[in-house]
Amino acid sequence: MRNWRDLQSLAYLIALPLLVIWQWHFGFSWWLFALELFLTLGVGVIHHNHAHVRIWNHKKLNRLTDLWITLLQGHPTFVFHVAHAANHHRYRHSEKDITRTYRFFTPGAGGDSNHLLGYLLHPIQATFVLYPLFLETLNHYFYRHRNYFYYCVLQYVIVLGAWLTLSLIDWKKWLVLVLLPQLHGLHWLLATNYLQHAHADGSADYASIKNYNYARNFYGLLNPLLFNIGLHTAHHEHARAHWSQLPLLNRAYKDKVAPQLQEPSLLGYMLRVYVLGIFSARLRTQTLYKRNGYADSL
Repeated sequence: MRNWRDLQSLAYLIALPLLVIWQWHFGFSWWLFALELFLTLGVGVIHHNHAHVRIWNHKKLNRLTDLWITLLQGHPTFVFHVAHAANHHRYRHSEKDITRTYRFFTPGAGGDSNHLLGYLLHPIQATFVLYPLFLETLNHYFYRHRNYFYYCVLQYVIVLGAWLTLSLIDWKKWLVLVLLPQLHGLHWLLATNYLQHAHADGSADYASIKNYNYARNFYGLLNPLLFNIGLHTAHHEHARAHWSQLPLLNRAYKDKVAPQLQEPSLLGYMLRVYVLGIFSARLRTQTLYKRNGYADSL
């Protein structure tokens, strides 16, 4: 193991399937199910962290961890490099970032929104632009990296095989205890991009070191519980840093990020902007994006 703090990651990766097995055998429990839903968020963040900084020093252990995360998450892990590292981190919410939040149209806000409907639609809209990229990547792997292509296909086989097996055993339990939590986790994995970047400034050149207003940061309990995922500016600036280092690294950027992009609480932010903001314009955010012509369509 590269960093002992990933014992927390391993605890989440072990606890999630144990909760599913327990409820499958002993019956559904609302509080265990709520904990399971929380852990699906954790697995998404672990997937993100493991893609940036591998948990293990040994290649085979990292590959096995990829497959384990694939099984728990209900979607292959190979897509993360394509969608995240080679796209989002490379272009930092600029116009070359295909999942930039201001790309997608939402009723009443054009292409630069930060409201409840935009938040709910973003995972679906992002999926529509990302999956052609995934298929193109698989085609590239087939001709250029055949062994890795088979490894990617194996990930799909594992997911579909697990779904088929569990649904044949008991489709109701599979639906409630496996599929719905996995969809919940995947929603947050994609929607986090909207939370962290909607109404942030994507106008500066993605290679600029002067613009730090391309991301929103969150503080509070979110970070110790979910691997410092809220410290997004520091993560973008130090993509190869282990998640445990982000609080220290964040000190260099906290005063350089606009105050309106610093949020003390994720849940408080969502309540204020996405719920109370429906009734009061004063509680909504204002875009920092400066260029014209941002409202690209799908």
